[in-house]
Amino acid sequence: MASVSIYLNFAGNAEEAFNSYKRIFKTEFSAPIMRMGDVPAQPGMPSLSEEDKKKVMHVALPILGGIQIMATDVLESMGHKLIEGNNVTISLNPDTKEEADRLYKELSQGGEDGVAPHDEFWGYWGTCKDKFGIRWMFNITNQPSA
Repeated sequence: MASVSIYLNFAGNAEEAFNSYKRIFKTEFSAPIMRMGDVPAQPGMPSLSEEDKKKVMHVALPILGGIQIMATDVLESMGHKLIEGNNVTISLNPDTKEEADRLYKELSQGGEDGVAPHDEFWGYWGTCKDKFGIRWMFNITNQPSA
């Protein structure tokens, strides 16, 4: 079933923040925390320091009313910099790749900073900033094989 999440970027303290939110909302993570060191090596990707390998690649926590907050640590060693305005993204989890593609096409018109939805090791993913400056993410997680 399609859903919407709020995606947050942190400057290296996502795990600390989400452990705090877990306590406050009295819920549990939707899945184990995925670490930067869990990401398969990609061609041209710089190697990570041992400290960066421990940082959060992805974490998800249900909060209220069926809403889930998700997060990642932004790594300066990977050329990323956290600035106010890129620390919140609305994450859309449509039911199909076709719907993800349609949403991306429409939301990215007149916008910038887009990565068209495509297959990644965890699923189908893309992102864009619309013409109003709102950041959107599109994600369809791979389903486990039966």
